[in-house]
Amino acid sequence: MQLEKTIALIYEQDYPEWLEITLNQLETHNLENVDWEHLTEEIAALGNEQKHKVESYLRQLIKHLLIYKYWETEKSYCAKGWIEEIDNFRAELDLLLESKVLYNHATKILDKIYLKARNNAIRKSQLSATIFSESCPYSLTEILDPEWFP
Repeated sequence: MQLEKTIALIYEQDYPEWLEITLNQLETHNLENVDWEHLTEEIAALGNEQKHKVESYLRQLIKHLLIYKYWETEKSYCAKGWIEEIDNFRAELDLLLESKVLYNHATKILDKIYLKARNNAIRKSQLSATIFSESCPYSLTEILDPEWFP
């Protein structure tokens, strides 16, 4: 019990050391003294972080696709930069969405994320909200396709 308290204290004072100790305990199957409370917390946080990344990259990607499609007055000056951003967000998502769990999450939240991206695109472009569809006009397959542009 004393060792568990010591390891929990290390978590609070020296996170990298706690990681090293915990990894060693798992690798050597020394499960009696693992700081389960903090380990469980860290694993849950890691999963949430990955989901947040998917949501953020997807929102930015959709925002740029909308701007690319509708912001005609800026397109001749900015399209190249928008395409670069679109490519970057697609590349990041491609890596994350290799996980079936994260891909399913993206599918589930697409409509919610679209509304956020739509609002971002409206604010950035200052175009009328009426030109943007109120529901996502693109499939996830189209959004992620490196050759597809609206």
